[in-house]
Amino acid sequence: MLVVLPIQIKVRDRIVDETGEYEVVGPPYTTNEGRNVHIRVRRITNADLPTVRTWGAHERVAVKRASLEEDK
Repeated sequence: MLVVLPIQIKVRDRIVDETGEYEVVGPPYTTNEGRNVHIRVRRITNADLPTVRTWGAHERVAVKRASLEEDK
């Protein structure tokens, strides 16, 4: 498990937080002069409903990197 800034998240990473586990389906993008980072994700248990998650650009996010899991 890695802890990264939201802008460093890649497609196929998995985000883990208190609400569940999500797979990233789109690249991160910023708004509000780079202060907010938005990422399109879908919940692992309900892959039909993609949503957009938002973080402050300075916040740290726990992710599971897809490339790390494939190496194991």
